[in-house]
Amino acid sequence: MTTQLTPAQHAILVHAHENTKGKITWFPENIKGGARQKVIDGLFKRSLITYDGKDWFLAAEGYDALGVPHRAPLSAQTINEVIEAATAAKPRTRDNSKQAQVIAMLKRPEGATIAQICEATGWMPHTVRGTFAGAFKKKLDLQITSTKEAGAERIYHGS
Repeated sequence: MTTQLTPAQHAILVHAHENTKGKITWFPENIKGGARQKVIDGLFKRSLITYDGKDWFLAAEGYDALGVPHRAPLSAQTINEVIEAATAAKPRTRDNSKQAQVIAMLKRPEGATIAQICEATGWMPHTVRGTFAGAFKKKLDLQITSTKEAGAERIYHGS
């Protein structure tokens, strides 16, 4: 059974195959805005392309529709290498992010209160506390301690 492609779909798939190792990066000039999304949706519904969470790529069915050999599937060894590399990589933060700003505040000698962090970032208090527990403690392995003197706000420190 032959898959029927519109001229635009055919051009998009051929370009991905020939120029970007299967990654969908180009559209004909006359396909803009919402029309691009409709083309993507149509190709995806027909299983001609796949999404990796970030980018669109030709699926095996897309290569078949073009009548060209598709990329060889990854071997078990290659898959394990990719998994190991992904799990060994330490999460990083951008220097100009709110997360980096909060970490810097926590590392100050005087530390920071929830109110100070909310003011600096525009976050709600529950977002700050959630970030402490999730991103900082679990993902970045940042040790967060707090102190509270009578009549004063709780002060958080990170190390």
